[in-house]
Amino acid sequence: MRTRAAIIREPGKPWEVTELSLDEPRQGEVRIAFKASGLCHSDEHIQTGDSTGRLPMVGGHEGAGVIEAVGAGVTRVKAGDHVVCSFIPACGTCRYCSTGRQNLCDWGAQMMTGMLADGTFRFHDDGGADLGGFCMLGTFAERAVVSQNSCVPIDPYIPFEVAALTGCGVPTGWGTSVYAAGVRPGQTVVIFGAGGVGSNAIQGARYAGAAHVIVVDPVEFKRSKALEFGATHVYASAAEAQEAVVEMTWGQLADHAIITIGVLSAEVV
Repeated sequence: MRTRAAIIREPGKPWEVTELSLDEPRQGEVRIAFKASGLCHSDEHIQTGDSTGRLPMVGGHEGAGVIEAVGAGVTRVKAGDHVVCSFIPACGTCRYCSTGRQNLCDWGAQMMTGMLADGTFRFHDDGGADLGGFCMLGTFAERAVVSQNSCVPIDPYIPFEVAALTGCGVPTGWGTSVYAAGVRPGQTVVIFGAGGVGSNAIQGARYAGAAHVIVVDPVEFKRSKALEFGATHVYASAAEAQEAVVEMTWGQLADHAIITIGVLSAEVV
């Protein structure tokens, strides 16, 4: 089968839209027709070279679509199912999955190569090169073959463009506030960056009961949206935010500082 995809061949080079060959799904694998994909800054880090991975690579790790075909031994999904993809697979049987830490699943070790469980690849270019999909997915392709362990079934009424965001940005931001930071009722939280991850960190902090959710972002539109997502205060710079935090906490400062920016710039903060 042939499929179009956006790939990175070399760090620092633009995304290239090309046509690739796609193998049929093997044991425990499925073929997805992607309907929506988000562009996460992690993909851009691969493009810029800020993160390193096996290249060439099909980009994208935040996607939703429809299962078109399944390989032998697939039990989690079936053809026709609507799914969102998880950027870290969950095998369900490794040490981490079996102790409730699916975010550390052993299968995630290949997320920067895109290699599937049998040590091979499903994307190939016309020059004979094997390509992995970022996070073992490659959601910047029209179609991809991935592990069933990377698929989460969703109800058909959920819009694909909404579901796709729950594959990375929503759980990353929400989890940063609720689980990683462990925000508690009454606390003060400062969130730097109100993009996709930051917007969900705002919602997570508010859900957890934070009294003050202060957002720092130089973009006016993002500050405006942050207030809709639950921020109590917004500022364009860290200096402005610091002055306000000192005053509103009687000099005690914030309980948590959450950094959700794409690239740190001293000029901005």
